[in-house]
Amino acid sequence: MSNILITGATGFIGGFIVDEALRRNMNVWVALRKSSSRQWLTDERIHFLEVNLTSEEDLVEKMRNLQFDYVVHAAGVTKCLHKEDFHRINVGGTKSLVNALLQLEMPLKKFVYLSSLSVFGPIREEQPYTEITENDKPAPNTEYGKSKLEAERFLMESELPIVILRPTGVYGPRERDYFMMAKSIKAHTDFAVGYKPQDITFVYVLDVVQAIFLAIEKGEPGRKFFLSDGSVYRSSTFSDLIRKELGNPWWIRITAPIWLLRIITFCGEYIGRMTGKITALNNDKYHIMKQRNWRCDIQPARRELGFEPHYQLEEGVRLTIQWYRENGWL
Repeated sequence: MSNILITGATGFIGGFIVDEALRRNMNVWVALRKSSSRQWLTDERIHFLEVNLTSEEDLVEKMRNLQFDYVVHAAGVTKCLHKEDFHRINVGGTKSLVNALLQLEMPLKKFVYLSSLSVFGPIREEQPYTEITENDKPAPNTEYGKSKLEAERFLMESELPIVILRPTGVYGPRERDYFMMAKSIKAHTDFAVGYKPQDITFVYVLDVVQAIFLAIEKGEPGRKFFLSDGSVYRSSTFSDLIRKELGNPWWIRITAPIWLLRIITFCGEYIGRMTGKITALNNDKYHIMKQRNWRCDIQPARRELGFEPHYQLEEGVRLTIQWYRENGWL
């Protein structure tokens, strides 16, 4: 039986990674803080490793008598009050984990890192938009993207058998950011930004999980792969599908200019720092919504991993809204 260590298991994607590892009869270890919620981690077969991921010393101490065949590193933050926290957690946590594994001489067969398309930032923005490829030079313009890229570069210089996955916008049951959009539409308002055409891509959470285990099985160390459902959508498509699944409530669709979003997110960032509460309306959100081209080339993942998306956006949105309803979110 293979031993697998999963970080970030208390997050949206991580819980589904755990579910799939258990389905495959793997011996599952979950690294988490003592204070972390275990809401989606109730299976009695799960082994819990209470640890500070940013402390190499704590990791070494807690993993000293353990051995893992595989590590899936999905832990990280997407929103922070202070930009230093992105690097402390996303970069520092990655460095601590890798250094601890190396210090313990862990005989890993594969280390899969869940990165993001955001490491590339706003490139290929001239119309007509073309796919971002692995040969393009990353130019992240968000602190999140910068921290993920720095973690990627550290990993590629390590001695571990690294495979990096770069999903585009991930959605599905338990996800909270896209849920806010569904909640807004149910309340009869849809909000979009910018008048220049925007090409958006998505990937359903279970397709990300599929890719993770394909990377474990087939991923060549040192490779990096984009993940999407293989289709490109208009900025309004996601909202239209949510509205359809909600029974087509009446709504007002507001399209605001970019400069207004800049003002809103600037104020949101300021208020967040004053109150100490993280808000979705922050500087990173401004840059993400401003970016027009989210196309990416998934052919390498198809060719080398055998990755084939099972969920197109319409089906994925249907399943997601169904879950929100069944679990009392909507």
